[in-house]
Amino acid sequence: MNFERKVLIGMVHLKPLPGSYLYDGNFDEVVEHAIDEAKKLEKAGFDAIMVENFRDIPFPKTVEKITVAAMSVIAKAIREEVSLPLGINVLRNDGIAAYSIAYAVKADFIRVNVLSGVAYTDQGIIEGIAYELAKLRKLLPSKIKVFADVHVKHAYHFGEFEDALRDTIERGLADAVIISGKATGSEVDLEKLKKAKEISPVPVIVGSGTTYDNLPKLWKYADGFIVGTWIKKEGKTKNDIDLRRAKKLVELANELRNW
Repeated sequence: MNFERKVLIGMVHLKPLPGSYLYDGNFDEVVEHAIDEAKKLEKAGFDAIMVENFRDIPFPKTVEKITVAAMSVIAKAIREEVSLPLGINVLRNDGIAAYSIAYAVKADFIRVNVLSGVAYTDQGIIEGIAYELAKLRKLLPSKIKVFADVHVKHAYHFGEFEDALRDTIERGLADAVIISGKATGSEVDLEKLKKAKEISPVPVIVGSGTTYDNLPKLWKYADGFIVGTWIKKEGKTKNDIDLRRAKKLVELANELRNW
């Protein structure tokens, strides 16, 4: 996946997976729902999709083997049905699982919430995994890109943002950085986004809170936008994707590309 033009990455928020507290026992329905959501994003004109175990609450820091198996099955099924570039995010911070799944299904990128540094979260203290992930990438070379959050959402951070940004790129070896708001669906801090775009040598991606109304404002300061909440029915994260809203956002992005 490249950033020769600004990209829209649509989220496929998976239903609760086997092994998670809210799983209802119907795995076939989980797979079918994921494929349907991915097809909506393709039909709407999104540039890429990302699969995430969003409803596996409460999250562990690293996931169980059944989660890796389930996500691999789902990602492969999507890969066979949808032609868009595919990304994997394994919550809360299992970049090793994400890369393993991506490698097995020939996905294009992964998201890592805490690649470098330390985050204080509802799962406790989460430490960066840059070293472990670099070892795996050396063992299993691929074209899979690592998109890494800087001061990830749903967490507290005590270091300076600019220092964390540089560490994530220079010491964590991120291929792109993600800048988000404080929580899912929260608008990104524009000043942080501007600063990231100013100093980052790698692509900068908005990781939360992109909407039809604020996309024009954010457009010049980012190379990509991960969109989940706004394209859902009624703009609510828990709902399924609304194809009309998804198409509307893509149409606006195409207009902005032509300005």
